Amino acid sequence: MNNLARRSHLKVSVLRIGHRVVRDDRVTTHVALVARALGCDRIFMNEVDKSIRSTVEEIVDRWGGRYFEIEIIENWKSMIKHWKNGGGKIAHLTMYGVNIDEVADELRSCDKLLVVVGASKVPRELYQVSDYNVAIGNQPHSEIAALAICLDRIFIGKELTRQFDDAKIEIIPSPNGKRVLKKVRE
Repeated sequence: MNNLARRSHLKVSVLRIGHRVVRDDRVTTHVALVARALGCDRIFMNEVDKSIRSTVEEIVDRWGGRYFEIEIIENWKSMIKHWKNGGGKIAHLTMYGVNIDEVADELRSCDKLLVVVGASKVPRELYQVSDYNVAIGNQPHSEIAALAICLDRIFIGKELTRQFDDAKIEIIPSPNGKRVLKKVRE
């Protein structure tokens, strides 16, 4: 288990819905990497190129986070219904929502939170089934940035110092240059 999860009862997962072919391969990969690096347990994805999963799994293998799960789903509506039936809350990131600072405390008080990140136009139904429609400002911007800021507000910056016990590669912070530790696993 990662050290961030030990500090908090909150379990956060991400759902990436929609995918614009070719254009979103890199964006969806980066959404998954942000989710992993900044405290989430898993990401659910639909409509994606299956190679995205292997790319993220390669990062997890080298940089750690074996607890992080990647699930390809067929139907986001069924997945959300299952999540809510299991006691989870839904936070949909949208520039039309209420500011993150107004709901961050409520999000932190959840036991199980699913942060939904859309690609192209999000179906109206998602706004209605979400417990929270959350904005990181009310201007157009990157869904990757929105997810990072949302997770930072939820975990109050503690995710920035997390370490992965199973990492093969670790960056050693340095004011000058690059320092990388390559670990040998037995």
